[in-house]
Amino acid sequence: MLTIAGRAETRTISIAATPSEVFDFVADARNLPRWAPGFAPTIEPSGDEWVVDNGTDQLRLIVRGSREHGTVDILRAQDHRVGGFTRVLPNGDGSEYQFTIFFPAGTPETAVADQLKIIEDELQAVRKFCEGDSPTQA
Repeated sequence: MLTIAGRAETRTISIAATPSEVFDFVADARNLPRWAPGFAPTIEPSGDEWVVDNGTDQLRLIVRGSREHGTVDILRAQDHRVGGFTRVLPNGDGSEYQFTIFFPAGTPETAVADQLKIIEDELQAVRKFCEGDSPTQA
């Protein structure tokens, strides 16, 4: 019998940009420091993986995208079950961007709330960049 080991949380945001534009932005790992600077202040390619360096630790990631399905998964290279699972959907002339994250069983509510606030801020940044109104000029 299969069991569910944790809790899933999904956040979504409407974006006044085409699904193709949103997909291109979030599927390019080089953009992570622009919209998720707390998670990925710097990122460098390393073969088929990406290395995020936050100044104290390094994290190896893969960014797995499917334009056909509108999915972009940002996953730990050593465990593809851990990371952010995202999807770009058409919404009228624009897009809906969904971000799902899994929390291990027993994660304190305050930690979940803190992480979801960060994700909501990141979604706002994706919106601003994709709509051509970057939060900080790069």
